[in-house]
Amino acid sequence: MRNWLLPEYIADILPATARQVESAKAAMLEQFRCAGYELVLPPLIEYVDSLIAEGDTALDLKTFKLDDQLSGHQLGLRADITPQVARIDAHLLGHRTGVTRLCYAGSVVHTRPNGLMSSRQPMQVGAELYGYAGIEADIEIIELMLSTLDQVKVPQLRLDVGHTAIFRGLATAAGLSPQATRELFAVLQNKDAASIAEQVAGLAEPYRSAFLALPELYGPASVLEKARTRLPSLPEVELALMQLTAIARAFEGRVAISFDLSELRGTHYHTGLIFAAYAPGWAVELARGGRYDNVGRRFGRARPATGFSLDLRDLIQILPERGSAMGIRVSNRHLPAAQAEVERLRAGGEVVIIDYLGESAEAIGCNRELIPAADGWQIVPFN
Repeated sequence: MRNWLLPEYIADILPATARQVESAKAAMLEQFRCAGYELVLPPLIEYVDSLIAEGDTALDLKTFKLDDQLSGHQLGLRADITPQVARIDAHLLGHRTGVTRLCYAGSVVHTRPNGLMSSRQPMQVGAELYGYAGIEADIEIIELMLSTLDQVKVPQLRLDVGHTAIFRGLATAAGLSPQATRELFAVLQNKDAASIAEQVAGLAEPYRSAFLALPELYGPASVLEKARTRLPSLPEVELALMQLTAIARAFEGRVAISFDLSELRGTHYHTGLIFAAYAPGWAVELARGGRYDNVGRRFGRARPATGFSLDLRDLIQILPERGSAMGIRVSNRHLPAAQAEVERLRAGGEVVIIDYLGESAEAIGCNRELIPAADGWQIVPFN
């Protein structure tokens, strides 16, 4: 095996692109800061029990696990940062009783890629709001998500919105067992009409018809009125449709928006509104988020929560170019005498490169040269 080969779906990011990525990340975090979101830096590795909630099979399958030689307990390489941020809000910031806004940026690791074009080491950037259950918080998060993508010039954004509480409310009212709920959840995710019909064949009305209708309830805001006529009047369904209507009104005329009432996410912790941003040229969503109330319960504090995240690697093709600043060459033979001047220039933000081999301007990335002068040092063009 060649020791310079990387594992599948793992890739280096080379200098020019790395500068683009880091500049974009810094700009996003600054945007979050201006909106009141505080930066947190959770560790890459922690106990598996903290990273994965019981029953979250999707996240469990994504998580690399290893034994801790110090404690003997099982550790995990994080596959998602949201559970870590929930732990911070519930435990380390548990003294805060009002709204808490947190943001983050860091790598996560997946055992398998999300798609053929995905990396197994996404660079996750996100923002989360804890402590307020109102739809205004979801609107704030969606606005932040869209403005973040707009900042890096993603063209023709489209917002897709769904609500997991509709499915969960129907499943509870229909009396589905946990196993039957999981099976129906899976076929609805795949939008497999034949399998859906088979799964709900024995259910009483109106629940059988409601589940069959879900994959058809997709489209513009008018689909919400259609849903009111085809779904039973359950409290969970009525609240979900009211919240979806509020989203439609908040973003009408601002972004192309569609609704999908059969949209279900593979992550276990989402409890209500879910949303994703798409654009032409990308096969998968560029950012996604939703509501995950009470995700901090297992850490000792259940709180309303909503947020979004994106993978910076997905945006590399359109990130603003950050050309390398042309530097100032200083010959190695001049360095001892020029050291103070080199430090002064670098302190002022200049790139000063020591030339050991007498290389060309193109090879060394310099367009100026520091040379001795009668009264000290001067900078002249470097050809």
